[in-house]
Amino acid sequence: MAVIWNKTVGDDCYEIRKAGNSIRLYKNQVFHSQWNPDRPLSSGVWDLLFLPALFLPVGRVRRVLLLGVGGGAVINQYLRLLSPEKIVGVELDAQHLKIARRFFSLRHSSVELHCADAISWLQQYDGEPFDVIIEDLFTEQAGEPQRVVTADQQWYSLLLSPLSAAGVLVINFEDPAQMRASGAAYRSALGSSEDIRFQLTQPTYGNSVCAHLSQPAKPAFLREQLSTVLEQFPASRTAAQRFRLRRVS
Repeated sequence: MAVIWNKTVGDDCYEIRKAGNSIRLYKNQVFHSQWNPDRPLSSGVWDLLFLPALFLPVGRVRRVLLLGVGGGAVINQYLRLLSPEKIVGVELDAQHLKIARRFFSLRHSSVELHCADAISWLQQYDGEPFDVIIEDLFTEQAGEPQRVVTADQQWYSLLLSPLSAAGVLVINFEDPAQMRASGAAYRSALGSSEDIRFQLTQPTYGNSVCAHLSQPAKPAFLREQLSTVLEQFPASRTAAQRFRLRRVS
């Protein structure tokens, strides 16, 4: 793997590495994003942020909000496989957005990127609802990724406010224990609505991604849609199936 670009800004060191057709972003030695246009799903943790969208019929995913853009691998997955009308990305690190545009080709007309604090941006948002909202807000601590927002009732209420009536909320947690600990806060934010959650994990990552659904859904439907969207990408077929999905009770 070759380092094709690097830059130090203050105390932060950014690197772009390339292996074959894959582009990777590292910040302070932490692996943030990977994208290969020939393999839009490649068994990365980013797959877990994309897959819950397939609980919805493909044509229903019109508007997507991503909090924490990184290099933009997740945005590229949505563009490549679902072609939504609008993807809004909110990222605090201005350097990440420059990298996303330059190396990850996030210059598509349907992509709108904001350099802003995600909490403040959500508090001020007063626009059209989103069909999928992805919360992937991480920083680095001692060379390890670490969540920057506690998933308490207040945070859940803020995340749910711009979600469409049949939408999907996706949150990336450091591990299953952290995800389980957020359950009571989510149920409090839901009120009388039904609690429908699924946990997604990868064998090679410790992260636990939680998909919060507004309507009942079956894992078999997600897997059927996954096979359909990958018909043009045979190199991704095997890698894309390397995830575990279970209902959270």
